[in-house]
Amino acid sequence: MKAIRSRLVVLFLLTICSPFLLGQANASAGSTPKYIFAIVRVFPHDSSAYTQGLAYRDGFLYEGTGRNGQSSLRKVRLETGEVIQRFDLASEYFGEGITLVKDKIVQITWKSGVGFVYDLNNFRLLRKFSYSGEGWGLAANGHQLFMSDGTSEIRVLDAETFQESRRLRVHEGSTPVDQLNELEFVEGQIFANIWHSNRIARISPLTGEVVGWIDLNGLLSPVYRLEPEAVLNGIAYDPLHKRLFVTGKLWPSIFEIRLAPERGK
Repeated sequence: MKAIRSRLVVLFLLTICSPFLLGQANASAGSTPKYIFAIVRVFPHDSSAYTQGLAYRDGFLYEGTGRNGQSSLRKVRLETGEVIQRFDLASEYFGEGITLVKDKIVQITWKSGVGFVYDLNNFRLLRKFSYSGEGWGLAANGHQLFMSDGTSEIRVLDAETFQESRRLRVHEGSTPVDQLNELEFVEGQIFANIWHSNRIARISPLTGEVVGWIDLNGLLSPVYRLEPEAVLNGIAYDPLHKRLFVTGKLWPSIFEIRLAPERGK
């Protein structure tokens, strides 16, 4: 009788257990959680900006743009889209991802193997650093940098020395997930744009496992995608007010969105 009562108690506890734990159980059975979005606010964005990296701090967006001869680093007023500070890269550089580390901005380039470190306040170039291969996206958690290169790997670098310490092999189950582009560190996870898609992967920075998918289909009307490369690319997070911003290359808007788990069909 005691054994029966114990089993009943266990079943009762499982029944009232939080949806988060139940969701983990479902994910371990092979179902990666999916998230849908609701638009909270829409902000103006320079539609000529070939957005490669995005970050937020204290009411301003910091944006890195790409293309040779057009690459720049910008400080943008969120509410108006006004560019209030700008640094243009030399024409031989194709700018890629950016991130903020304390009072500095770090920016990488596509095929040059060169990264730049700027003073956050005045965009003064402080130093350069080098790396092998391509640079795509960049994110930081304070003491580490996470860098994508278009493959299924994310490099983990020391935020001070830029030395690589390890690599994350990003995967969903046993399947590698590649085309990782712009990155952002959000509440303990790496958010990654998947190039030429409307999806963002939520990635464990410890294991590389994709722990969730964000579906942003329908966020921007197709009428605004006048070029094949006008794709979703740009994630920024306001940790103080828990606000998530997304945009794309050549998009006219930046969207503040709220996420919710996708309901089962």
